[in-house]
Amino acid sequence: MIIAICNQKGGVGKTTTAINLSAGLATISMDKILLIDFDPQGNTTSGLGIDKNQIAGSVYEFLAGEAMETVVQSTKVSNLYILPANISLCGAEIELIEDEDREFKLHKRLKAEKHDFPLIIIDTPPSLGILTINALVASDLVIIPIQTEFYALEGLVDFLNTLNLIKDRINPKLDILGILLTMADYRTRIAYDVEQELRQKFNDLVFHTVIHRNVRLAEAPSYGSPIQIYAPSSVGAYCYNRLAEEVKQRLRKRYGEGEKERIGEGAISPDSSQTGIGT
Repeated sequence: MIIAICNQKGGVGKTTTAINLSAGLATISMDKILLIDFDPQGNTTSGLGIDKNQIAGSVYEFLAGEAMETVVQSTKVSNLYILPANISLCGAEIELIEDEDREFKLHKRLKAEKHDFPLIIIDTPPSLGILTINALVASDLVIIPIQTEFYALEGLVDFLNTLNLIKDRINPKLDILGILLTMADYRTRIAYDVEQELRQKFNDLVFHTVIHRNVRLAEAPSYGSPIQIYAPSSVGAYCYNRLAEEVKQRLRKRYGEGEKERIGEGAISPDSSQTGIGT
């Protein structure tokens, strides 16, 4: 099972969500989870305490054919592993332009690897370039973080149109697991208004969990730790632990209690009536 954390708009909490949701899921799961940093900025990598400038191998080398086991690193969180990234991934963007199967590079590499990660989470760049498209083509599901601000709905509609195109033309199994409200500050009226409008339009597709704006969440990356380690009693830790439980419940609802998807073994196509694509 592969889940992309994606929105073509930047500054919506993708990396924060990728790190802390992965840590939350790893904490409540008996299975190993792989977090792929697919952004050349490497913020997910450094946010987990790994010096992106000193790594021996990265996701770039993996795309080039390096075995996964040689580039994957463990993290401070039990059961959570990362395929790190740094600026070298920019080279892949240039090289993929000449590749006939450029949209399928990550999908093919993951499918070719034998590994023991029932769940893979991908953090994507804040743009709709070839790397983001690769992540969406490789994924079964998408979580869409959206900030509670005035332009959020407009950006969401644009992104849903993009997902429709990818689903129709390249990856028919791609579906939305949920829309996640982030950086919510209920001292402002706009946060209430955006949430109400989203829930009216998208109903249960919007996660019940809302990620509140929280100082500890902003501090945690500079200490190289997920919020569950840096400030386990904080509001941010509570929010992401609750989100992890909700994600787990949604996956159970879609695939069943004992179902463990593995890459290359054929994803179970979710019921399209449970998705927001096409809305």
